[in-house]
Amino acid sequence: MCKNDDLKEMLESNKDSLKLDAMKRIIALIAKGKNASELFPAVVKNVASKNIELKKLVYVYLVRYAEEQQDLALLSISTFQRALKDPNQLIRASALRVLSSIRVPIIVPIMMLAIKEAASDMSPYVRKTSAHAIQKLYSLDPDQKEHLIEVIDKLLKDKSTLVAGSVVMAFEEVCPDRIDLIHKNYRKLCNLLVDVEEWGQVVIITMLTRYARTQFTSPWKEDGLFDENSETAFYESDEKKTKNGDEKKSYMMDPDHRLLLRNTKPLLQSRNTAVVVSVAQLYWHLAPKHEVGVITKSLVRLLRSHREVQYVVLQNIATMSIQRKGMFEPYMKSFYVRSTDATHIKSLKLEILTSLANEANISTILREFQTYVKSQDKQFAAGTIQAIGRCATNISEVTDTCLQGLVLLLSNRDETVVAESVVVIKKLLQTQPTQHSDIIKHMAKLFDNIAVPMARASILWLMGEYCERVPQIAPDVLRKMAKSFTSEEDIVKLQTVNLAAKLYLTNSKQTKLLTQYILNLGKYDQNYDIRDRTRFIRQLIVPNEKSGALGKYARRILLAPKPAPVLESTYKDRDRYQLGTLSHTINTKASGYLELSDWPAVAPDQSVRNVEVIEPVKEWAPSLGKTGKSKLSKSSDDKFYSDSGEEKEKGSGSSSSEDSSSEGLFDERVCVLESSSEAESDEEKSSSQSSEESDKSSSQSEKSSSESDSEQKKTTKKPPQKKTVKPTAKDRYYNELFNTYSCDHVGQLSTNLFLRSYLLPIVCGPGERLHGFVSKQVPVSLSLFSLCILTPCPLSCAALLLQVSGPAFVPEKSHDLLHRMTGKGLSAQYQFPRQPCLYQPTMVSVQISLTNTTDHPLEQIHIGDRDPTGLDMHCFNAIECLLPEASVTVSLGVDFNDSTQAANFQLCTKEDQFSVSIQPAVGELFLPATMTEQDFRKEQGKLLGMNESSATITMAAENTTRQPISRQVATVANLGVVPSGQDNIHRFAGKTASSGALVLVTVELRELSAALITINTEKSVMGPMLLRDLKRALARA
Repeated sequence: MCKNDDLKEMLESNKDSLKLDAMKRIIALIAKGKNASELFPAVVKNVASKNIELKKLVYVYLVRYAEEQQDLALLSISTFQRALKDPNQLIRASALRVLSSIRVPIIVPIMMLAIKEAASDMSPYVRKTSAHAIQKLYSLDPDQKEHLIEVIDKLLKDKSTLVAGSVVMAFEEVCPDRIDLIHKNYRKLCNLLVDVEEWGQVVIITMLTRYARTQFTSPWKEDGLFDENSETAFYESDEKKTKNGDEKKSYMMDPDHRLLLRNTKPLLQSRNTAVVVSVAQLYWHLAPKHEVGVITKSLVRLLRSHREVQYVVLQNIATMSIQRKGMFEPYMKSFYVRSTDATHIKSLKLEILTSLANEANISTILREFQTYVKSQDKQFAAGTIQAIGRCATNISEVTDTCLQGLVLLLSNRDETVVAESVVVIKKLLQTQPTQHSDIIKHMAKLFDNIAVPMARASILWLMGEYCERVPQIAPDVLRKMAKSFTSEEDIVKLQTVNLAAKLYLTNSKQTKLLTQYILNLGKYDQNYDIRDRTRFIRQLIVPNEKSGALGKYARRILLAPKPAPVLESTYKDRDRYQLGTLSHTINTKASGYLELSDWPAVAPDQSVRNVEVIEPVKEWAPSLGKTGKSKLSKSSDDKFYSDSGEEKEKGSGSSSSEDSSSEGLFDERVCVLESSSEAESDEEKSSSQSSEESDKSSSQSEKSSSESDSEQKKTTKKPPQKKTVKPTAKDRYYNELFNTYSCDHVGQLSTNLFLRSYLLPIVCGPGERLHGFVSKQVPVSLSLFSLCILTPCPLSCAALLLQVSGPAFVPEKSHDLLHRMTGKGLSAQYQFPRQPCLYQPTMVSVQISLTNTTDHPLEQIHIGDRDPTGLDMHCFNAIECLLPEASVTVSLGVDFNDSTQAANFQLCTKEDQFSVSIQPAVGELFLPATMTEQDFRKEQGKLLGMNESSATITMAAENTTRQPISRQVATVANLGVVPSGQDNIHRFAGKTASSGALVLVTVELRELSAALITINTEKSVMGPMLLRDLKRALARA
């Protein structure tokens, strides 16, 4: 109590340091499980503190106790609402988390409004928190379901990997039956899956498993021909004729079905056990039978983990091994029992070994079982004997061997082993009773030494069932039981009564008196079951006046042939539950379990998953006034061209001017460069300066070429009129952008490499070509300017104003794309030239070298189908003919969407198609950038917390100076060098090619060859990947 008073005083002090120390101690108390609720009034007073660290700790406390102290928490509602507007994303998220933790119905409208606002927040972390709050609000007020579904629908369209897992979890909790919300987001979720956090991967995979079972047809159809294995399945006919002339429909896997299987397969290598099990159950429930085997190694790998993990994994393997023994048979040794295994682990391994047993490996398994029987763990030894019985039942060749082994166990000193052996022998003898009467006699001799009730009852049942085969021994056993009847267990007494009745019917001369004696004892037994059984037997077998017609059928009732028991696995019926779920683990339907539906007979319409591509021009095109037509002001034009005109380039010609619609160059975005016709007369002058005019037209205005030409003449002859359209905010933004960037600001690149790689015919739009672009000489800086500056991209303002530079280093290493043996003589290699892509700024440039190693020409070399289906790729023009021993280099543009997921496609010739893939390293997804040290620090300050990854390493001795560090970093990643005023700090900057997100790298040298590597980027997945590669590069010599 004294400590709590001290904490209250510290919380009420005026010093933030004391308050912060007090909150740390309070959070530590909560972490230890101690109750700190009495401090709530003192803590809640600090909820409006300006100290961010203190506020975060207060929010952590409030999340824990807000539900218990609802009245006091309600007093701070206004503070939380203000915090929802805080510039710090962590504060906004924490405020929403606390607000949703106050479970008072009166604030439901406030929570609803806060969730809707947070769902539109710029920070993905806040949007993720809003998805978590949806579930809390739904549990508090289910009537808000329809409003929450609207928010879920909005968040499902979010492209952030941080949000995906949380919103799918909210979907599963609130509206798991609304699969129509998933249709448009299905392909996006499949493609994002590899980059989502592990918890989210599990949730998404489970949901997609249920979704796939409702949208795709079964790949397990036995009456269909499976064509999907062949890469040419898309090009072949839908039907194939069988030998007898009948036609069977070949199974064609839906491309979206294949997309799911392909994108989840890499996750089998995940370090997270839950992810691996989730992918395993997905393949088990969705994949064709011949593909399920890929999960085997991954599941076996998990057996090296903790016993809790082993238990769940072994349960899933036990269910799988019953239906498909061949999957795990090669790894049989992995299921051998270890002495350190817990009993429940041993039992599961025993179950799996029994399921894997067949004629080929039964001898090995039985030798293993002989060792297990000697175990000190009695429960495990008894389970082993049951497993031997199952093996004897399933494999007839070893039935006799197993019986002999079990009979030998009857002389074991351990009564548990003996008892279980008797029970199993009894079940086995029912399958072949005529051949094993000697075993029954042997068991009768051991009857006096067996004390376990179940074993004694089993022997008595055998004596009664097969009493005609042991006519001399059975009456003697009954005599012994009559002496000890009153002291036996109930189960033994019941079997004694049954034995007496059967002997009375088959050998009444010897057993009549014994039977009457036992029936009299049973008549007055304390257990009512035994009393009832005795009265029933007496009326059935002993004739008297009261007995009815039932006595005539006594022999047929008591001595009827019994079917042999079937020894089955306890996991046989667990496949009715989805693998990896709690219901499967406990073998009963748990609360909240969603059953997998059966495959549909006919696949639903797959077009519901098609997504209309919304062109960026609709978001980025500036408003051009009522007429839809506006030009940059003369002053801005002069200023823009005056900078670039100071440098006179020799031989610079003018390109022909053409008007184009908004569907133009670079992914149909507005980017048209026009030159004035006056420059043509000065083409021969070496010091001539070409004047160009930039003309932007809206998507609604379509002008003929004649009108465009006439308007150009007017603008060149007449000065601009004073009456101009007032520029909008976006017009001013673009004017400022043009003024900021001029051609000589853009980093110069290698002209030879640029011309060789990128000056190719470019398709501008549907059926259009940018005439004259290739034929004329274009300055590299100008072409890069038009590529990187004029093309609008969905970037932040800082990223837009980022100055793109040339690569610091271009690795010469090439990667095999297609081996000449696999490609039937066509060899292909690819490399990343690290140049901005001319086709589209969001794409990464890839150079492919094609070589014909055959002795005949290869025709029509082109790119076929792509995978994933929505992969954005600019293909090279088809190569009509490649002569023998000839080579050609072509360029590709691939939008990897800031992911290291491989781009899969088909490289086709006239006769063949070859499946190939381009796997980018994370460092190849960047464009280098230059910025000042001040700008670097400013942007770095915005990317802290979850956007920062750091590690301390020991540098190689050769890598401790500026030049080697820059070389190693440039080798790993396409980043630009940022000038640094400190010798021990090296900075590098770049942006991702696809989204334009900033990537900032800092290498700070410390004492004794130590270095701190820090990476700041909002791409939370790319940061750790780049950090790993840099650590490896800087640590090696």
